Amino acid sequence: MLDLFILETCPYCRKVMSFLDEKGIKYNKVDIKDKASEDALIQMGGKRQVPFLVDTDRNIQMYESDDIIEYLKTVI
Repeated sequence: MLDLFILETCPYCRKVMSFLDEKGIKYNKVDIKDKASEDALIQMGGKRQVPFLVDTDRNIQMYESDDIIEYLKTVI
């Protein structure tokens, strides 16, 4: 399962979400406007930066929209 931590207003987040939507890839959008989601992001990744992808099936976590998109290209 893919979890994508985002802020709706973040252009880098929208870039990743657009890629996922265009490719028909299912993912769970986790908006860090919610304090619990923000806390979970910081606990997992160590900083409050979005987008942040968590691929629970492959035990992968990463920041940076371009890196996320390149990674997704390798797994679809």
